[in-house]
Amino acid sequence: MRFNAIDIFSGAGGMSLGAMMSGLEIDVAIENNKAAAKTFKLNHPETEVICDDIRKVNTIDYKGDGVFALFGGPPCQGFSISNTKTRNEENKNNNLFNEFIRLVEETNPSWFVFENVEGIVSFGQGKVLNELRERFKKLGFKTNDKVLLASDYGVPQKRNRFFMVGNNLDIDFVFPEKYKKSVNIKQAINDLPSLWNGAFEYELPYKTGSMSEYAKLMRGTSKLSTQNYVSRNKDYVIERYKYIGVGENWQSIPTELMTNYSNTSNCHSGIYRRLHPDKPSGVIANYRKNMLIHPYENRGLSVREAARIQSFPDNFVFEGTLSEQQQQIGNAVPPLLAKALFDQIIKSTKEKLNE
Repeated sequence: MRFNAIDIFSGAGGMSLGAMMSGLEIDVAIENNKAAAKTFKLNHPETEVICDDIRKVNTIDYKGDGVFALFGGPPCQGFSISNTKTRNEENKNNNLFNEFIRLVEETNPSWFVFENVEGIVSFGQGKVLNELRERFKKLGFKTNDKVLLASDYGVPQKRNRFFMVGNNLDIDFVFPEKYKKSVNIKQAINDLPSLWNGAFEYELPYKTGSMSEYAKLMRGTSKLSTQNYVSRNKDYVIERYKYIGVGENWQSIPTELMTNYSNTSNCHSGIYRRLHPDKPSGVIANYRKNMLIHPYENRGLSVREAARIQSFPDNFVFEGTLSEQQQQIGNAVPPLLAKALFDQIIKSTKEKLNE
C-alpha cells in the first residue's frame, strides 16, 4: 500500500511535514496564498503545488490509483473563540468546510484528517460539529474527534487544535497517547543566536555549548541558524518590555507608559507576554501582533525562534515578506503534532492489514 496524500488548505506545509516524517508522500498540495504556496514548493519540490481557490479545483484530476489520506484545515476565523468580530454563522469562510467534504467525496481517501481551532466544538452550539460527523458517516467513514494540546506531543507550545480523523477501512481510530515529557522554551531556543530589535540576519552561527535533544532534532544537519529576522518595534514599545519579567504580560508595564491605550481593561492577557524559559510557550498564532517577548532579551521573537516553537526544523525556509513569513508560521499545524497523529494512522492501518 502506498501512503500517498493530498494536502488542502496547506499553508506553508506544517501538516505535510509531519505526515512526511511518518512516511507519507505528498502528491498534491492546494493553497490559495501565493507566499505560502511558494514556501511549500521550496521545501517540498517533489509535490505538485496548486495555488488557487479551492472552489475552483477539481480533484478528479489528482486521484491517480487512489488516495491514502486527504488532510487540511479550512480557514478558521469564524470558528475561533478569540475572534469576536467574525464569529458568526454568516462568515463565508465557515462554509469552506463544505469544500473539504466535497474533496473527500471526490477522492474517497482511505483516511482524512480535518483540522481546526478548538472553537469549532462549541460553534453554533455544537451544530457544525454534529453536521460534520453526520455527513462523513453518510460517505461511509468512521470518525473520531478530539482537541489535542501540542505540548503533549513534543511541541514547546500550549496550542489546542481540533482534529477529526475518519477512515473507510472500518477502523476504530484511537488518538495517540500523550508523551511523558514536555519541551520548554529554554530547551527549544537557547542555542539560537542572541539578536536585537529589528535584526535582519539571514545566517548567524549557533551558540556554542551543550544543547537539548529538541535543539539537536531541530538542527539536524544545519550548520547555521537562518532567517534570524525580528520585527522592529518603536522605542516606546521596547521601553515597555524592560518592565516585564518572565511569564508576565502587559499588566507589569507602568500605567504612564500605556497612555496610548484608551482602555487597558480590553487588553488581551496574551499581549506583551514574556516567554517563561522553563515552560512551553503560549499560542504563537499572531506572535508579532501580540508582541510576544524573548525570555531574556528585550525584543520580539525571530522567525527562526517562532519556527522552533512550532517545531519546524532549521532547514525549513519561509518565503515572502517578513509579515508573510510570520503569518505562515503562526497559521501552521505544528509538524511534530501532525507526526504523532499520522504515526497513529499508519500504525492502525498496518494492524488492520495484518488481521
